Amino acid sequence: MSNGEHRHLWRIVFRNFINSFKPRQIRGNEIGKDYIGNKYYEIPAEPNSGRRKPSRWYDPPKGLDFQDPIPAEWEAWLRMRRVEPPTEEEIAKNVAIAEMKKLNAEKIEAQRLADGGSLPSPIEKGQQSFPTYKEFYGGDPENKFRK
Repeated sequence: MSNGEHRHLWRIVFRNFINSFKPRQIRGNEIGKDYIGNKYYEIPAEPNSGRRKPSRWYDPPKGLDFQDPIPAEWEAWLRMRRVEPPTEEEIAKNVAIAEMKKLNAEKIEAQRLADGGSLPSPIEKGQQSFPTYKEFYGGDPENKFRK
C-alpha cells in the first residue's frame, strides 16, 4: 500500500464514523395502522441482492413511545409468524371480542358481589398459599414432611 492509499483509507474511516451519528433515512412501504395509532412498515425481501427476509417495524404515535402493547395480530406479522398483514375486518372483529370479554367479566364480578361475595383478598406469599391435597400426604397435610 502506498502512502496515498493509506491516507485515503483513514478518510473513509473518519467519514463513516461521522455518518454513523446522523439519523438514517429508511424508506419502507407503509403497510397499515392499528387502533392505537401505530404505523407498520415493511421493506420486502430481495433474494437477488442477498436479503432473504423482509424488514418489518413500526412507529408509535407521538407521545406514546413504545408504551402500549402491540395488538396480537400485528405482533405476529412483525415477528414473521404470518405472511400477510391483518385486515381491517380482522382487527375490528378482535377489538369487538375483547370489548365483549371485558363486559362479561364486569357482569360476572357484579353478580358475584351481589350474591354476597367479598372482594378477593391478596394472596399470602409462602408455602401456606399453595394447595394441599390429602391423597398426597396420607390424609394429614400438616405432617407432610414427617415420617
